[in-house]
Amino acid sequence: MKHAYVFPGQGAQFSGMGKNLYEQSSIAKEYFEQANEILGFRITDIMFSGTDEELKQTKVTQPAIFLHSVILFLTTEGLLPDMVAGHSLGEFSALVANKVLSFEDGLRLVSKRALAMQRACEINPSTMAAVLGLADDVVEKICAEFTDEVVVAANYNCPGQLVISGSIAGVQQACEKMKAAGAKRALILPVGGAFHSPLMQPAREELQAAIESTHFNNPTCPVFQNVDAHPYIDPHRIKENLINQLTAPVRWTQTVQHMVEHGATEFTEVGPGSVLQGLIKKIAKEVTTNGIS
Repeated sequence: MKHAYVFPGQGAQFSGMGKNLYEQSSIAKEYFEQANEILGFRITDIMFSGTDEELKQTKVTQPAIFLHSVILFLTTEGLLPDMVAGHSLGEFSALVANKVLSFEDGLRLVSKRALAMQRACEINPSTMAAVLGLADDVVEKICAEFTDEVVVAANYNCPGQLVISGSIAGVQQACEKMKAAGAKRALILPVGGAFHSPLMQPAREELQAAIESTHFNNPTCPVFQNVDAHPYIDPHRIKENLINQLTAPVRWTQTVQHMVEHGATEFTEVGPGSVLQGLIKKIAKEVTTNGIS
């Protein structure tokens, strides 16, 4: 019986996030104020009272979710993970939880990642879409039919729920093909670009330099990483996988399955929302799930 801790990614943000934590814990308040200093703007103002539009900016969203998750983890007593994982951006939170990254280095990398992804979206206008009710191999087959446009499977969220990513025209055409193949829904998502696709290559190159120059410690427990869903404890391999993550799919279904195979019986989601708990229940009905938010 092992306890897994998991951390959410982009999309979990909401206005008011982290406010109670800031007001109720002096340690949390210190972390938040340190974050304002590192980022060079008062992200707490946007988190606690900003509009949905302000929170949706990638340069705000990613650090905000990271801060909410990580500060919750660091200020809650008695959390001892046997293994960790994070969904996309959440992988950085997981690496602070297992002590691979310091709070400061984690935040700096997340901020660099967000800005690099924003720039990549401006270079290549692109999008993503959620496909519901089709088998993974059917979605992959349809994506492979596109040769003139970029269309790839980007997020394997749970059985029957896969997100595709690519050029705007490619994703729109793929959605029509998915519906024709029997998808219950194929829905364009309100995101800034084609995350986890080859169109993120400019961001990957920017982030690679930042990751390679950051010190990664030996972890206190394995991290199951998005790129291949396997557990890692070697800091060099963890770095490689984190760099590759930007242009590779998030294999969340496979990650949860592998964590269960390695003995995970309880999953705790740390951070805003409860999206991962819902996905985990669809992937592994036998485990228990709960959240700290």
